[in-house]
Amino acid sequence: MEEEELEPPNSSLEKRYFPESLDSSDGDEEGVLACEDLELNPFDGLPYSSRYYKLLKEREELPIWKEKYSFMENLLQNQVVVVSGDTKCGQSSQVPQWCAEYCLSIHYQHGGVICTQVHKQTAVQLALRVADEMDVNIGHEVGYVIPFENCCTNETILRYCTDDMLQREMMSNPFLGSYGVIILDDVQERSMATDVLLGLLKDVLLARPELKLIINCSPLLISKLSSYYGNVPLIEVKNKHPVEVVYLSGVQKDSFESILRLIFEIHRSGEKGDVVVFLACEQDIEKTYEIVCQEGSNLNPDLGELVVIPLYPKEKCNLFRPADETEKRCQVYQRRVVLTTSSGESLIWSHTVKFVIDVGMERRQVYNPRIRANSLVLQPISQSQAETRKQLLGSSPSGKLFCLYTEEFASKDMRPLKPAEMQEANLTSMVLFMKRVDIAGLGRCDFMNRPAPESLMQALEDLDYLAALDNDGNLSEFGIIMSEFPLDPQLSKSILASCEFDCVDEMLTIAAMVTAPSCFLHVPHGAEEAAETCWKTFLHPEGDHFTLINVYRAYQDTALNSTSEHCVEKWCHDYFLNCSALRMADVIRAELLEIIKRIELPYAEPAFGSNENSLNIKKALLSGYFMQIARDVDGSGNYLMLTHKQVAQLHPLSSYSITKKMPEWVLFHQFSISENNYIRVTSAVSPELFMQLVPQYYFSNLPPSESKDILQQASGHLPTPAVEKDQDVCEKCPDATEQRCTIQ
Repeated sequence: MEEEELEPPNSSLEKRYFPESLDSSDGDEEGVLACEDLELNPFDGLPYSSRYYKLLKEREELPIWKEKYSFMENLLQNQVVVVSGDTKCGQSSQVPQWCAEYCLSIHYQHGGVICTQVHKQTAVQLALRVADEMDVNIGHEVGYVIPFENCCTNETILRYCTDDMLQREMMSNPFLGSYGVIILDDVQERSMATDVLLGLLKDVLLARPELKLIINCSPLLISKLSSYYGNVPLIEVKNKHPVEVVYLSGVQKDSFESILRLIFEIHRSGEKGDVVVFLACEQDIEKTYEIVCQEGSNLNPDLGELVVIPLYPKEKCNLFRPADETEKRCQVYQRRVVLTTSSGESLIWSHTVKFVIDVGMERRQVYNPRIRANSLVLQPISQSQAETRKQLLGSSPSGKLFCLYTEEFASKDMRPLKPAEMQEANLTSMVLFMKRVDIAGLGRCDFMNRPAPESLMQALEDLDYLAALDNDGNLSEFGIIMSEFPLDPQLSKSILASCEFDCVDEMLTIAAMVTAPSCFLHVPHGAEEAAETCWKTFLHPEGDHFTLINVYRAYQDTALNSTSEHCVEKWCHDYFLNCSALRMADVIRAELLEIIKRIELPYAEPAFGSNENSLNIKKALLSGYFMQIARDVDGSGNYLMLTHKQVAQLHPLSSYSITKKMPEWVLFHQFSISENNYIRVTSAVSPELFMQLVPQYYFSNLPPSESKDILQQASGHLPTPAVEKDQDVCEKCPDATEQRCTIQ
């Protein structure tokens, strides 16, 4: 049905979109409906349960609910609608349900509903919550799609997904024809995938006039979105309660000491309510957790128990939700103290939070394209982030926000909006994606904030070095296959090279292990020696990549020979290994293997342990990571990067650090400029092997150095390679490489 054929909003439409709630029992037992004729759920054709009506009453109390009719009217009459609401107003759970009702009313003729989230935890939990509220089955009518996990069927009406998964879907389905309504949520987070979707969907909307786009954002982003998307209707939602904000009166000397003092003062006051503390980084979470747990055990038990909950936004952790019934019945009062960092705001789902402590600083990763490395930078949060933290208390009539900074600092030092990830991150994966969708005619993208030209050129240059681009700057066959893998392009290239070197099985394991969270647990104080003894059983003399294979194989053997999951978890605990990370690695590896089979790449039988196999694994790794090489310049573990003058040390968990045997040359997986300057996941390589596999035009572009001279000498011992076409182009025309890096 075309948009102009739809009936205007009237009483019948209002009745369709606003089912009247029926009274039901509020007790634990199933309530009995007062009417004889049971109302049927239009999404699955079954009678509504009493729980549906109970949850409907809760939904009607949400601040967003009173805007339902206005939203539905705007949805019917416009292609794009912006919904701006405070945190916890209910827009992430209710707006997608209303859109599902709209799609149902037109018989899904344009497709279903998809709603993006920045965090995978919120995508999963929202899907579970909404399935409960709609009284349908999770994984059928309502589902979720997150990296390496798909809980949907072809009949799923409403999908929650991470923004990067919808972006990946555009590679095979560029105009997103399966969906009638697309909802971009948490736009104020300014993740790279959301910004890319905002740009590409402009063209998709022109190509598909029947498609609806809903943008959920914070109030501070409204003006920027209006200038970006034009004059589109806006639905604004406000929370009910004012929040008491307490600022520092003077300069902060020690924020850490102030945090601890505030936590204990709140607890001693006897005033009920949970506490959320926003810290600058994960190390601060660990430090605060240790001290609060230690000091909390010495507090007066009459005040109640202090339960400390660390919440890491970057890991697959649980959300902070209201206490369940068993906790509520507990004889001793429990005050929960949640410790989190930036981006943790969307993980706080509890209405019992009465106190928020905000340090006003965050440690961000900022990518430097000149040295191809991230720097950890301590800087003030934005005013929009500070406002979001304040809004966490909007549903509480007596909420208090303690800002460990002055009001002047908030107005002068904090930027109005959170920086876009696109302006601070490595763009290589994004450029590879844009080159891929360019094949479908969606290559030109009007970004809300344009990325820095230097970062774009570095990304194009890296893709060129990885052979992902052809001489015209378009995707090569290699590049098209690389884009099929949901991995960093360097890792994708290593997997492709492993097909040539007959070590695909081992390379898939390495890729899964470095993509999943670290398999090594954070060791409690005093248990370092025991943990190191356990980890030594997995060490491999060839390096950390090989050690990861040993860990994964040991985990697989244990899982195969164990009678229950509990046995596997106990084995992981005994060896100080992260069981959930190893499970995730198992899932990732299975999906990568599926991709290998789908695109029919050669797959050799595993041969791990032989000298030839070890050499082949290093060849495959070097094929992707030749830009990440370092040399021990003084024999004491000070590694100088080949591409720049940064010096780093091996991470303490490296097999070489544990055995105290430092190789001269290493290939590394990760490096960040920070207090410690560690290189992580390293394996020894020889100069001869490096020179055998490095693209010649990359090596010639390296700055002069002692390391480059040593490598040049090593190349003299190698047989002269045949001149490749790309190299020939570079010799004939010095500007050829630059021309190949032009954005199409």
